[in-house]
Amino acid sequence: MPGPSPLHLRVSRVDRGVVRAIADDGAPSTIRLRRDGTLEAAVGEPLAPAVGDRLLVDGDRALVLPRTSELVRARVDGTSGAQVLVANVDVVVIAEHLDPDPSPRRVERLLTLVRGSGAEALVVLTKGDLAPDPEGWVARIRRLGRGVEVLAVSAVTGEGLPALDAALPARSTLAVVGPSGAWKSTLVNALAGRDAMATGGRRRDGRGRHTTTHRELVHLPDGRVVIDTPGLRSVGLVAEAGALEATFDDVASFASGCRFADCTHRAEPGCEVLAAVADGRLPARRLDSWRALGREARFQAARSDARLAAEERARWKQIAREQRTHRPRR
Repeated sequence: MPGPSPLHLRVSRVDRGVVRAIADDGAPSTIRLRRDGTLEAAVGEPLAPAVGDRLLVDGDRALVLPRTSELVRARVDGTSGAQVLVANVDVVVIAEHLDPDPSPRRVERLLTLVRGSGAEALVVLTKGDLAPDPEGWVARIRRLGRGVEVLAVSAVTGEGLPALDAALPARSTLAVVGPSGAWKSTLVNALAGRDAMATGGRRRDGRGRHTTTHRELVHLPDGRVVIDTPGLRSVGLVAEAGALEATFDDVASFASGCRFADCTHRAEPGCEVLAAVADGRLPARRLDSWRALGREARFQAARSDARLAAEERARWKQIAREQRTHRPRR
């Protein structure tokens, strides 16, 4: 008699030692992690599961299926590793508050992170009811990531929510990221049409309270899936050159006109980037941000390469020790 069919699950939350997963019909499951915090992967080495991962569970065996996208940041503990925030996401909603004023540099950083993830980006400016000129900010932020949709919304008045709903693909997986106090959970609840996530409400100064402490997947009534995330106090950049170039396509466009192919855009003659800054075609702040994020991405890449090289050396040393230990006597 054949056994039960394998289960296809989606990781909804990762806690210490266990993952919580949900079937398509909403039935919950709990799966224990290995001692090292990983699960067996269908392809490649074992993985530390992330919210959004798809699992194939057959009896006592749980496999992490290949990911279609990964939103990755540098680890917050200062080590050279990377942390997968969410997996298998179609659209990353970058929530940035309009009160206090948005941070263009934070939006640029998050856009660069999303560009390298395999997901699409959508910027949502929250607390539109508290800003005197939300559309002015929409125009300014839109210039940071050409081709990226930017919307201003208010979860309190409902302004902008129909446009947001129309911008999100049907039956897609969304992740909401951004700083603490950007009303991410309130936005998730507005999309869900219910109190799916706890919120702290509005403080006396109008700002949101910090409530979300973990990443969690929530099913929406229209077939979409949304992942709420804690506020990102720091977002260590893990990005390839292509992701940075996509976010700063204006800088890249001017750079293509430089006299020298290896121009660093600092003092070289014939630098079109510096000329664009001088005559106002490119804001100096934009060039400064490109330089800062580029330095950080290169530094993180170098640290990761050094870590991988050290791990490979340690692995071969361990193999050599084992061979010496098990070498037959003559």
